[in-house]
Amino acid sequence: MKTVCLLISLLSISFMVAARQFDDSKVPGVVVAYSPASSGKYIGSPSLAILPNGDYVASHDLFGPESNEHVRATSKIYTSTNKGKSWKEISVVDGAFWSKLFVNQEKLYFLGTDRHHGNTIIRKSDDNGVTWTDPVNSSSGLLLAGEYHCAPMPVIEYDGRIWRGMESAMGPVKKWGKRYGAFMLSAPIAADLLDADNWTSSTILYYDSTYLDGNFGGWLEGNAVVDRQGQLWDMLRVDDRSTLEEKAARVKISPDGKTASFDPVTGFINFPGGSKKFTIRYDEVSELYWTIANVIPEEIKQDNEGKNPASFRNTQALFSSADLIKWEQKEVLLQHQDVTKHGFQYVDWLFDGKDILFLSRTAYEDGVGGAHNNHDANFLTFHRIKKFRKL
Repeated sequence: MKTVCLLISLLSISFMVAARQFDDSKVPGVVVAYSPASSGKYIGSPSLAILPNGDYVASHDLFGPESNEHVRATSKIYTSTNKGKSWKEISVVDGAFWSKLFVNQEKLYFLGTDRHHGNTIIRKSDDNGVTWTDPVNSSSGLLLAGEYHCAPMPVIEYDGRIWRGMESAMGPVKKWGKRYGAFMLSAPIAADLLDADNWTSSTILYYDSTYLDGNFGGWLEGNAVVDRQGQLWDMLRVDDRSTLEEKAARVKISPDGKTASFDPVTGFINFPGGSKKFTIRYDEVSELYWTIANVIPEEIKQDNEGKNPASFRNTQALFSSADLIKWEQKEVLLQHQDVTKHGFQYVDWLFDGKDILFLSRTAYEDGVGGAHNNHDANFLTFHRIKKFRKL
């Protein structure tokens, strides 16, 4: 009995010491959530939405060796009633991964998968994210059964429909990247979004080993975006490990949302940060497209030729474009000199008047050993870019 009491006492002291050592004072932005590397559960999939009442709502999932990402993943929901100055957790969603918060017809939705390479599902909340519907069948939010992949990518409105890029994970080559096929989901804006019959899936474009002179490793995490001519595109992250000059792919979507097509000659474009997840949105005021992406600074390129460009996540920068092809860097937003255990990644962002709001999956020093690595983040952080159009 004395041994057990001593053990409990030592564990309590160890916990209190760790708590005293924890320090987020140097972490950039406002910390929304924290999960230490020692937990084996890492912060993933930042997502952000602005509610009709003006409050902010944020989410993330948990991945890593101690998570349940491959069985029935867990996501957490947070809200801010003071424009992002502070946050509080309001719900835990069982069976939600890689999911995007968005508002449609003044209702809050959560669209993604139920696990790592799981069913495509959607939930609705009538109380601003506190409680959620359960997608148990095709009439309550189970949209596609099988193995699917995505990230918290934009859900946009265009031509009376909502659109969202997705990937099938059921390609013939069962390896990361090579298993993914790009496609687009869409539904009428006013439809019951929990009813699978109201959704249209485009054809799926799977991996082609001949692309990029044999250097194509796959595409994923596509953005639904409309160009100035009214053409809808799925703009995707591209895996090409032969060079540090990053790329994106532009997959054309037919007006009815049923057909996806790709020209390998013109479809790949140079895109800073294109080997990591990026989000593109159009701003009607500036009449420009904007993105926040994991650019690789030139000095890092010079010292790291031959390495995988997706492994560099220590710099996030803001870019704009007039045509979705040529991109201009406006400002470095987040940066740390260490590329091994510091990273800012998977940014989700929104326009808010004159500002841009964004969430980052942030790997940073925390006083108890820091993140596991630059990919396995221990923080979810909130940031504001003030008067971004004047940068």
